[in-house]
Amino acid sequence: MSLTFHWFLPTNGDSRHVVGGGHGTPVTAAGGDRPPSVGYLTQIARAAEDLGFVGALTPTGAWCEDAWLTTAMVSQNTERLKFLVAFRPGFVSPTLAAQMASTYQRQTNGRLLLNVVTGGESHEQRAYGDFLDKEGRYRRTDEFLEIVRGLWDGKTVDHAGEHLQVADASLARLPDPVPEVYFGGSSPIAGEVAARHVDVYLTWGEPPAQVAEKIAWVRGLAAKEGRKIRFGIRLHVITRDTSEQAWAEARRLLDGFDPETVKSVQAGLGRSESEGQKRMLALHGGGRDGLEIHPNLWAGIGLVRGGAGTALVGSHEEVAERIAEYHRIGIDEFVLSGYPHLEEAYWFGEGVLPRLQQQGLWTHPARPTTAPQPAAQVPFAASGSR
Repeated sequence: MSLTFHWFLPTNGDSRHVVGGGHGTPVTAAGGDRPPSVGYLTQIARAAEDLGFVGALTPTGAWCEDAWLTTAMVSQNTERLKFLVAFRPGFVSPTLAAQMASTYQRQTNGRLLLNVVTGGESHEQRAYGDFLDKEGRYRRTDEFLEIVRGLWDGKTVDHAGEHLQVADASLARLPDPVPEVYFGGSSPIAGEVAARHVDVYLTWGEPPAQVAEKIAWVRGLAAKEGRKIRFGIRLHVITRDTSEQAWAEARRLLDGFDPETVKSVQAGLGRSESEGQKRMLALHGGGRDGLEIHPNLWAGIGLVRGGAGTALVGSHEEVAERIAEYHRIGIDEFVLSGYPHLEEAYWFGEGVLPRLQQQGLWTHPARPTTAPQPAAQVPFAASGSR
């Protein structure tokens, strides 16, 4: 099985330094030296497409541009790249969300992936009019995905739940293909939701031993539901021709972290309700020493950024080795990023991916090894009978 790689669209701005923002951080305007214009994000998307990334994650939150609108515009300037659109259940009705996804699939020739973000911060959720507590939000996500899955299956759905109600709901046109659902969460109820509904469970970049424990936990829950799911990991990357060059870049980024900014960000993240964020904070403890927490796994990004806070740092060979290590414990999909995102996409795509291809772990999705077979001609009348 070929590994799957996704890149990241920095809709909060980009820079040669780490741009703040992310899970649990204060709401600020998009920052960085490169504003997140459609033109610049298109540059990144086209680079990712050419290099062989399957998709690109686009975040959600008050700190970045809206993921649905932004990717809809960027999609019109790309051909193959899929968009892993992060969205929060409860902000729109499940029927409308299912319809939006169906429309997106038709207008992009099936290039939507959905990253369901339940929302780990009550104060941010309340700004959007959502006053449920964390446990309630996960229970609502469970209901939301049950309704959406039913609609995508072509059912007429009646649902009277604890948090959501729909009556006689159906879609006039079904999504083709049905978007795959990605989801992350480290709390017990998050694991239950993942086991019942998702296609890919995502974890932030913890050391392999901790990731293996999480995979075993979710895999066991899914087995009880009679399901099998795939596993992915969210990481930053700093990869260079030599290990010395890569670590020099990591030190340059670290030297650019203002102590007061680190203190402020860590204080904010320390109040996070997210179990995953707490696990990220525990990897570095807010200090600048001991940040290599596993060979080639650096926790420095998490000093100034919420959410994914670790990076693979090293030579192209070393980074490829760490990816193979994660794959051996069950990770098949990698959602990556780096500062700046345009240049780092090329460092990884031209440095690491060819080495993984030589090892038989990856195949360029746009360059099949055998000639594709011509698509069967389907009569128009039959195409609607799904």
